[in-house]
Amino acid sequence: MTVHAPFAFQLAPQAKWAFTTRRVHRGDAAGLIRDLGAARPGDLVLARIERIGSHKNVQLSEGRPSELYPGDLVVLACGARYAADQFEGVAELDPDGADMLAGGGVLGRMRAAHGRMSAPTRAIPLGLLADRHGVALNLARYAIAPAARPAGLTAICVVGASMNSGKTAATASLAHGLARAGRRVAAIKATGTGAFGDVNAYRDAGAHVALDFTDAGMASTYGAPHARIAAAIDALMAEAARAGADVAVVEVADGVLQTETDALLADPATRSAFAGVLFAAPDALAAVGGVAALARREIVPVALTGLIARAPLLVAEAEAATGLPILSREALRDPAEAIALLHRLEAPRAAAA
Repeated sequence: MTVHAPFAFQLAPQAKWAFTTRRVHRGDAAGLIRDLGAARPGDLVLARIERIGSHKNVQLSEGRPSELYPGDLVVLACGARYAADQFEGVAELDPDGADMLAGGGVLGRMRAAHGRMSAPTRAIPLGLLADRHGVALNLARYAIAPAARPAGLTAICVVGASMNSGKTAATASLAHGLARAGRRVAAIKATGTGAFGDVNAYRDAGAHVALDFTDAGMASTYGAPHARIAAAIDALMAEAARAGADVAVVEVADGVLQTETDALLADPATRSAFAGVLFAAPDALAAVGGVAALARREIVPVALTGLIARAPLLVAEAEAATGLPILSREALRDPAEAIALLHRLEAPRAAAA
């Protein structure tokens, strides 16, 4: 059932709108759909915080964290999450209470949690925000337009062994180095769960344009069809090119064994988007295993990077075992190193042209 104004307007404007909703035109909200069973990933949910748990803040659409209090009204996106170090959850809503799966604003049902995590913050969904026609507002409505992959935009993919292996630091560092070398860099988070940390890191590093999958209309890519994720990557790269970028650094979340990541790496069409791959690993064994996993997908990384670069002994082990160089954040931030890496990747394509 849809309940129209004034109910929605009495509550929604008072709410804390999460990062995942940042592209939404708030004036489109004209009512609430009470049937939560109809919720789809990306639908906007008006909810009331019931109990503070693991997430004590919500990341606001304007780019700052806001402390949560019981009774707070929030607008989050229905969605799933895959985070081995935190929560795994699905895009399902229960009127008796739902779980805040990510501080960037994803609400669903938790299925599993890392042992160090406390219980998720709980919220009571009041309904799905709807337009004046009673149609649920979904992030996909506000996404950048679908577009073919642009020609002439060199893209470098950053993947890793796992969550927290150093992918975002490597992406931001390479974007910084290339920007200092005079290139107009796009830094793109291709998959993951909506949060402002990565996009902010890219901007801080000097990226000409910073984008993520929420710009393509998804609160999370976990469980999304491969075709949709692949099309979103093309659209994000096209948006970067329209914004004037001449090189893109594209981060793919989680580890190479994660379902959506593996599907992207297994897809020849997706692999062809990238001039090369950087692999982030936390230690030498993860580096060796990751290189072997990528080899199954006919991928040889141009270099290793990540947390491993902090430990000289691990660097020596990994270089001896893989035969690949290891680039620290400091090396990636160096304009001479960054541009040399880019030229290495661009040379084969230029020769084939």
